[in-house]
This record gives sequence, structure tokens and C-alpha cells, in this order.
Amino acid sequence: MSEYQYYEFVSIDQPLTLTQQQELRALSTRARITSSSFVNDYQWGNLKGDPQTWMERYFDAFLYLTNWGTQRIALRLPVNVLSPDIVAKYCVGGSARSWSTRTHVILDLLSEDEDSDEVYDGGGHLAAILPARTELAAGDRRLLYLAWLLCVQGRELDDDEPEPPVPPGLGNLSGPLHALVEFLRLDPDLLAVAAETSPPLHEKAPSTSALSRWVKTLPESEKDKIVLRLLSGDHTHLRSELLRRFNGTTPEDLTGGGRTAGELLTSAEKRWAHRQQLARQRDAAERKHREQAAAAAREQHLNALAGRQEQVWQQVAAMIETKKPKEYDAAVALMADLKALAERGSDTVTFRRRMRQLRERHARKPSLLDRLNRAGLG
Repeated sequence: MSEYQYYEFVSIDQPLTLTQQQELRALSTRARITSSSFVNDYQWGNLKGDPQTWMERYFDAFLYLTNWGTQRIALRLPVNVLSPDIVAKYCVGGSARSWSTRTHVILDLLSEDEDSDEVYDGGGHLAAILPARTELAAGDRRLLYLAWLLCVQGRELDDDEPEPPVPPGLGNLSGPLHALVEFLRLDPDLLAVAAETSPPLHEKAPSTSALSRWVKTLPESEKDKIVLRLLSGDHTHLRSELLRRFNGTTPEDLTGGGRTAGELLTSAEKRWAHRQQLARQRDAAERKHREQAAAAAREQHLNALAGRQEQVWQQVAAMIETKKPKEYDAAVALMADLKALAERGSDTVTFRRRMRQLRERHARKPSLLDRLNRAGLG
């Protein structure tokens, strides 16, 4: 079976220069390269470059997907927007790691599942997830917690490993975070258990009057710096930075969840077992309902035939005379109805006598006799 590998890199904060695009083109003649992206897939061969180096030098996001179950996504943010120390509290295993350069911190998340039966198509995944990077830049730490949870799911942490600070809103993920959860194949039971101690997320935007009052409290020198950054083009994450300051919360304000990796896994397993039990009970109830409905329909059908047995026997005889397989099947079904009516009316002797006569009359029709035997019509 041929291999499939999909690579997608995106530059968000700064476009690629012409020189950078030429550097990338020298490594791939068939990739789709623009001022903001590099996209290529491989049926044979591999990328002639190191994704880690590319993330450090060129790009803010990277997605990798294969047909043998490897799925990887990396995101880069400036260190003045996202502290490497904070990221390091959550990216603590092989499934979620991080590193930093002089200017940026990079998160690298990995999911492996060789038994996955997914349809492997790389297009669209990164676009669905990318807004989560903006949420992270704005101070939303749910993505970081999901990274830590990925390590828990992979059994990469000791059972007594303490839970890091739990951000609000885990029970109500945004669309991009949902896309990330699906891409990383995070266990829904583990996520649900983790969300139990996560407070609601207050998403209401601050009012203009509240922002105005806050801006008036800023020193003039601070306002000058903000305007200068805006005019000089250093404004990509400026709004997110200012809103974090306005809200007055930092990751350090969050407290640990108080649970351990082992406790989360145990609770997730119990939740899964409970869901399975409920599913079995639901299936049993639905099956019983279907059986009762089928029995009621059967009784209604037999009631409609009651008193018309002789007509039905004549109909059976006519069907058999056609010597057609479909008519044989229909005749056998009618004879099963006649047997049920005989048993209900305690007249099985007459039914068995007529069946013996029918078998003798059609002894040279092996196909019919075989059907009668399989239907238990003696």
C-alpha cells in the first residue's frame, strides 16, 4: 500500500519574504508555496526539510497527517504574548512538547493511532483549528490544558502527577478547540471528567464605557508606546495583550485542579463504563419495544387470517403450482401462518394431516420440500 503524508505550514503574523519563498522552493519543486503558506503531500518520499527548523524560521502553524495514523499540529506565538514557562507546565510529555527561541515559543502536539479507520485527507483541518491560536494569544489557556490531557491519555505521566491549573470553559469548547480535540483524538470521557472542575467561561465582551475608563488610567508614556507599536506594524497581538491587561488575569492566577493524572484516568474509565451500561440498557429497551411491536403486528396479521384458512390453503396450492422460487417462499410464509393459527386454535392434528398430504403431492419438488424443512413445517 502506498504511503500518504500531508504537510501544511502557515505564516500568520508576518508574510514570507521572496527570499524565504525561494529557500522553500529549493527544497520542493511541486509544493504550493505562497507568501503565507507551504502545502504539499507525498505518496512516495518525504519532506526535504525539518519541520522544527521551519517553525523556528518561517511559520506560525504546522499540520502533518499520514495514512498510518500519525497526526501532528504545531503552533508558534511570540514570547511576549505567551510565556514559555507557562507552556512548559502543560506540555510535559511526548504527545505534547514545547521549546522556545529568542523570540517565540512553539507547541508541538502529536496523536498516533495505527488502528484508525479515518479517511486521510489533510485539507481543511488546519483552517478549522487555527483560530484556537488567536484564542490562546488572547489568554485562553484551554488549548494548553488539552495538550496536558493528551499526555495523560497517552499514559505518559505518573499516576500521582498533579494536575496543572484548570482554565475556565472546558465544558463549553469553541469550534476551533472542538476541531483540535477531534484531530488529536482526545477521549471524550477524559475531557468530560477534566471539565468537571472547570468554571464557566465568561465570554461577554467589555463595554466601550468600561474600556474607556480603563484607558484613561494608563500613563501617557504607556499610551505613546501603544500608538508607536500600532504605527510601526507591531500590532498583530496588541489587542490580545491589552485585553488581557484589562481583564486583569494571568495564567499565574489560576490554581491547580487538585487532581492527579491517575485520578482523571480512573474517573474517565468509570464514566465510560457507565455510558456503556446505559447504552446496553437503552438497546435492550429498544429491542424489547421492537419485539413487542412485531408480536402485536403478528397477532393482528393472524387475526385477519382467522376464519379464512381454507382460502389460504387454496392460495398456497396455487402458488406452488407456479413452480417459481419466489412463489414457493410466499407459500411457505402462508403455511407458517396457518401453523400458528392451528396452534392457537388447538387444531394441530388437522394442520399436520394437510401438510403430509401436501408433501406427498409435491414429493418431486425438492426445492419446495427443502424450504418446508427449513421452516419446520412437517
